[in-house]
Amino acid sequence: MFDYKLLAALAAVIEQGGFERAAQVLGLSQSAISQRIKLLEARVGQPVLVRATPPSPTDVGRQLLNHVQQVRLLERDLQRQVPALDEEGMPERLRIALNADSLATWWAGAVGAFCAEQRLLTDLVVEDQDVGLRRMRAGEVAACLCGSERPVAGARSLALGAMRYRALASPAFMARHFAKGFDVARLARTPAIVYGPDDFLQHRYLASLGIEDGFLHHLCPSSEGFLRMTEAGLGWGLVPELQAREQLASGQLVEICRDTPIDVPLYWHHWRNGGQLLAQLTEHLRHAARDWLVPLQA
Repeated sequence: MFDYKLLAALAAVIEQGGFERAAQVLGLSQSAISQRIKLLEARVGQPVLVRATPPSPTDVGRQLLNHVQQVRLLERDLQRQVPALDEEGMPERLRIALNADSLATWWAGAVGAFCAEQRLLTDLVVEDQDVGLRRMRAGEVAACLCGSERPVAGARSLALGAMRYRALASPAFMARHFAKGFDVARLARTPAIVYGPDDFLQHRYLASLGIEDGFLHHLCPSSEGFLRMTEAGLGWGLVPELQAREQLASGQLVEICRDTPIDVPLYWHHWRNGGQLLAQLTEHLRHAARDWLVPLQA
């Protein structure tokens, strides 16, 4: 039988990014957390953590994390059926990985009413849409919003729609680099803005225009900062249409090449045995996302 105090210690270390913060969350000493991890490793006969900064789970550690997260959600279902078991009456917390652009645009509007009604707290982990599924595969999150359709073992995926991006720049940037009008051949030699090393959206956009080689670019790992840098004329960038409506309407930003949007599919991944709360959130997102995302192309 599992000792869930030991599994709770493992989950806290991974979710909080270290032993000290895990101890604070669980109301224990750091040495007590360390002892629980050592005892867990002794019982399974192998390490469950890679002692790094931050710590990461081993293969068996990932399996244990997946298990304890699903148990938490199933326990919530049981507490609803047997209220006497819910001693503290604390709201449930879901750890979710999602991309920064969704967080900066539609996510809060889509889930706000649901979280209030269900007394749900969220612990959001921001990752690029192309790599967010790693968090779920590692057992660090209960659900994930990302660009990958294929779910990890034990999970399901749901196509929500697509975020539409447009290649935008400030009028001053266009005047500086394209005074005679937009020229695809010059685009790779003008500075772009890229969210981070795992962001290949600009690469795909340039490839769609026939540019396969490298290009000049800034790195800006902030959705809001990305927009501010584009407004300031530091470079051109692919900005969510949802995020730039006011700037486009006012002329503060313009499309560098008219009517060439690029749509990024978004898929919601969740554990099959995640309990009623996760199932309800999934069904809520199925409907709410229609108000924010564009339909996926067949």
